[in-house]
Amino acid sequence: MSNPKAPADPVETPSIDARLVRKLADILKDTGLSEIEVEHAGLKIRVARELTVAAAPTTYVAAPQAVAAPAPVAAAPAPAAEAAAPAAAARGDAVKSPMVGTAYLSPQPGADAFIKVGDTVSAGQTLLIVEAMKTMNPISAPKAGKVVEILVADAQPVEFGEPLVVIE
Repeated sequence: MSNPKAPADPVETPSIDARLVRKLADILKDTGLSEIEVEHAGLKIRVARELTVAAAPTTYVAAPQAVAAPAPVAAAPAPAAEAAAPAAAARGDAVKSPMVGTAYLSPQPGADAFIKVGDTVSAGQTLLIVEAMKTMNPISAPKAGKVVEILVADAQPVEFGEPLVVIE
C-alpha cells in the first residue's frame, strides 16, 4: 500500500558540494572579489564576503615647486593600483569608488576620455563612469584641482572604496 501523502514522482534535490563552496571562497580571496555566483544543473550557489573599508586619514602636503611633465597612464593590474594608492594619496586626495562595478574612462567606446593626467577639473565635473547592474553612474570631482593620477584602466572592475583618481 502506498503512502497517500508522498509525491507520485519524488524529485531528487542536488546536494551542495562543500569542496566547490571552498573553491569559490578561495577564488574570492585570490581575486579580491566580494561575491561570486555559480549555477549548474538546477543548483545555484552564491558565495559572498563582507568587506570593511576603513577611511584613511587625510594628509595635506605642500605642492612641489618644480613642474614636471605628467607621466602617461598605463593599464595596470588591480594589485599594482592598490599598492600605488597610498603613495598617490600623499600627493593629493583620492576619489574612491562609491560602489562595486566596472570603471569606464570615456562616455562610450572609442570616445575621448573624460579626463587625462594633468587636466584641471572643476568641482562636480565627471571624472569617469562606474557601471553597476547595467546602470552608468557618473563619478564627479569632489573639488576643483589637477588630476595627478588615474589609478584604474578602462573597463576595469572596481570594488567599493577603491581609489580611482587622485586630485591635487
